[in-house]
Amino acid sequence: MKTYLRILQYARPWLAFLPQYLLYTLLTTLFGLANFTLIIPLLQVLFEKTDQVPTQAPTQLPAFHFSLDWVKDTFNYFFADVLATQGTMGALTFVCIIVVVSVLCSNLFRYLSLRLLARVRARVIRNLRHDLYRRILQLQLGYFSGERKGDLMSRFTADVQEVESSVVNTMTAVIQEPLKIIAFFVVLFYMSVPLTLFTLILLPVSGILIAGVAKRLRQQAKQSQSTLGSMLSVIDETLGGIRVIKAFNAQGYITGKFEEQNDQYARTSRRIDNTRDLASPFSEFAGVAVVAGLLYFGGTLILGGQSNLTGETFIGYVVLFSQVLTPAKALSSSFGNIQRGLVAGERVLSIIDTEPLIRDRPDAQVLPPFQDRIELRNLRFGYGEATVLDDINLTIAKGKTVALVGPSGGGKSTLADLLPRFYDPTGGQLLIDGIDVRDCTIHSVRDQMGIVTQESILFNDTIFNNIRFNTEATEAEVMEAARIANAHEFIMATPEGYQTTIGDRGSRLSGGQRQRLSIARAILRNPPILILDEATSALDTESEQLVQQALTRLMQNRTSLVIAHRLSTVQHADEIIVLQHGRIVERGTHEQLLRQAGGLYQRLSTMQAASGGLV
Repeated sequence: MKTYLRILQYARPWLAFLPQYLLYTLLTTLFGLANFTLIIPLLQVLFEKTDQVPTQAPTQLPAFHFSLDWVKDTFNYFFADVLATQGTMGALTFVCIIVVVSVLCSNLFRYLSLRLLARVRARVIRNLRHDLYRRILQLQLGYFSGERKGDLMSRFTADVQEVESSVVNTMTAVIQEPLKIIAFFVVLFYMSVPLTLFTLILLPVSGILIAGVAKRLRQQAKQSQSTLGSMLSVIDETLGGIRVIKAFNAQGYITGKFEEQNDQYARTSRRIDNTRDLASPFSEFAGVAVVAGLLYFGGTLILGGQSNLTGETFIGYVVLFSQVLTPAKALSSSFGNIQRGLVAGERVLSIIDTEPLIRDRPDAQVLPPFQDRIELRNLRFGYGEATVLDDINLTIAKGKTVALVGPSGGGKSTLADLLPRFYDPTGGQLLIDGIDVRDCTIHSVRDQMGIVTQESILFNDTIFNNIRFNTEATEAEVMEAARIANAHEFIMATPEGYQTTIGDRGSRLSGGQRQRLSIARAILRNPPILILDEATSALDTESEQLVQQALTRLMQNRTSLVIAHRLSTVQHADEIIVLQHGRIVERGTHEQLLRQAGGLYQRLSTMQAASGGLV
């Protein structure tokens, strides 16, 4: 129930729809009741017992007062008048017209309530996706390394869809059906207290059994949604690694992984459907059993002279009670259907409720424009108990280039990720112009940095929009950035120039072309601090030269932190930092480090020279 109410919070403000919806629902219920209570006078006309009605009818129009007696007396007044002036055929016509008008009004207000509910449903799903997407963007990078992308996609798509179909769509049943049941029982108690009390005996038994079915559905739904996430993860890995799968002839292997998850999801879905479908036949059987018991019990009362109900009134009572079963059945079915949606809702809300570890402090300040230096003091960082960086002390003066080199796993990329606050240090300080970056807003820190990574992250959009990304640059400025990045010529050679769509993650471009677009994007942003994370390591020689030229232009008059495996690309750095096992083991210029006999940098340089420039 807590999850259900939490999901409905996304429909706020409730005052915008709830009073209207309740009014439409109430009118639908009242006119629906009239449809079936009119059966009694209709039967009286057909059974030629209309002589009973005038004696019960008031001689003048009753004054309004909110009660069933006022409704009954008002109808009898007009019914008696029509019967007296137009006879039984006129009375039959009058009742039929009232029935048609009542059905029309009932369905009109039902349509209006459904129309209103459609607007609410769209609002709930829109707001839920909005919060989920915003939270995903706020979460730290470390969160995504521990989560499967397919499972996250499942929560955006399948889980939100399940919430819509199983939770929001049941608002009709949860709000409307209980009102109908209450209204029906008010009329049934008015007609006969003993008969209505008898019908209530079996309802608690039915409720207990339905609650057991709902609990079982909830457990099965959790397993189903988890399996779906795993299956989508396999699909995502397949699409992302299709080249490797084909190269290793691993189609059978990857198909086996998919089929395992697919079969498990199918089995779980089948069990859920079997359990959910049990609710409807059971409620129908219980309803028929109650009606049969009601006919027997009521018949014995009437035949034994222990009830003042007439035959036609008793038939009307049974017809009216049979209509209670419809909302009761819908309510029981909705409780079965809602369980899967509640599990999906919990999965979505679990992400929304995840607090980002990297966030602005309440008193965070805007980082002033970079003026002097970046300083790392006794910096430490680790994942859990595993230490990645330990006792790092480093100063990068404005306009200088500092390179990070060393074996893989030494902590180079992690150190670079601390600068734009992708992570926060677990010890020590990271200062920009003497200000701890943790005391500044994340936006103001990242606003002064440009990043070019080994993997070019591009979007399935035009070349122009990829370079212009999140800026208000003009076409001339975009083209100038592309020229500096050595990208203008190949862009103009594409079919539509700057308006050419580059495909998913830039798949229609070569690696060197993608990297030059990334550099152009960074140039356009014109950041004072530049982070280059192995920007040329995945390129061929020709592409590397073009990209290196672009990087050299990009780094002019900027403070740069460069991560490189190819030492040839950082020979001209103002200082080279050699990292190993999370510690600085050597530091100096290229010439100074080469002169350190037996040093790690000298050994790496010798290895690269022997292998043609590769680590």
